[in-house]
Amino acid sequence: MDEFELLKRLVSIKSPFGGEHEISKFVASLLEEGGIKTETIPVEGFGDDVVAYFDGKGPTVVLNGHMDTVHLSQGWTRNPWGELEGDKFYGLGSADMKGGLAALLSAFLELSEFPRKERPNLIFTAVSDEEGFSRGAWELIKSGKLKKADLVLVGEPTNEKLMLGARGRFVIEVRAKGRKAHAARPYLGINAVEELAKLVSNLRRIRMKKHPKLGVGSYCTLHLSGSADGLSVPDEAVAIIDRHIVVGEDWEKVKGELYRLAERVEVRAELDVEKYKRPTPEMLPYVVKENNRFVRRFKETYREVGGREVEITYGASVGDFNYFGTYLDKPTLVFGPIGGNWHSADEWVSISSLRRVKEIYLSFLRALVGLR
Repeated sequence: MDEFELLKRLVSIKSPFGGEHEISKFVASLLEEGGIKTETIPVEGFGDDVVAYFDGKGPTVVLNGHMDTVHLSQGWTRNPWGELEGDKFYGLGSADMKGGLAALLSAFLELSEFPRKERPNLIFTAVSDEEGFSRGAWELIKSGKLKKADLVLVGEPTNEKLMLGARGRFVIEVRAKGRKAHAARPYLGINAVEELAKLVSNLRRIRMKKHPKLGVGSYCTLHLSGSADGLSVPDEAVAIIDRHIVVGEDWEKVKGELYRLAERVEVRAELDVEKYKRPTPEMLPYVVKENNRFVRRFKETYREVGGREVEITYGASVGDFNYFGTYLDKPTLVFGPIGGNWHSADEWVSISSLRRVKEIYLSFLRALVGLR
């Protein structure tokens, strides 16, 4: 089964996050049928992670992809379970990231047939819940199965650019406590909704740190709510705010800048700023240095296979790569095929790019043999 046939099979299996059970079984079975040592890691409420290994020579490389997709949206004009037209293969998750997963898995299976001295030590990993809270990636890291890793290669779609880092993210819950009064005499109370609105409408005034690679962070209000009991001034309100961060920004900085902004714009309500509760750790920013030995070798490989210099990029948002780059604390390179319409109708991936990416994976991994 080549990379395209594998992609078609993966896309045909419905796997929204929380529903990865069937695709997890398919990937595990495929690896076991190839005679490769394969294990699964339970992810409560989600499909199992799949981990497969074989020995080689040189560094230990983790190949990582996620099996889950977002849920099917409205507006599809193509078959969301797979439709080919020209160079474009349409389907839910075709770009994000079953294309990259197919290329990684195909390269891994092919390398398993090479003599040991012609391949590095490889750990293939397919995880659940990337589109939710990265439960699969976190369970994988906690398992200790990656402790010997020297490098992580993630197949997320990058349009054939090499991603060497990404911003991180905090989700913030801000609660405002005002003072109730009759709505006919609002001046006797403190309107929690209006006071919290002062804060979120002025987030653009916060000056954020600029990073030479990741740029600057950002704020975005995701939710604002509050209500009154009858004809009353609302005395409680809550906002959920997204804050993307760069290296050098931490929770204490973010928390402090929100309280300082509240003082500047004279918010009268009492505020409580906390992290939004999540089942996995925060997604922190990371950067891989361009003179890293693996990055240098990847650039050489791309030049040889692609015939040009690879373009370097950095992620504006977050993914499982944040966990590998920070909590696993290993160089984490992200490289995947060209595609479009991620998380929306008529998602597609380029088949010629899929094949080229697979060949780049193969050449890069073989070039790592004996690398010190």
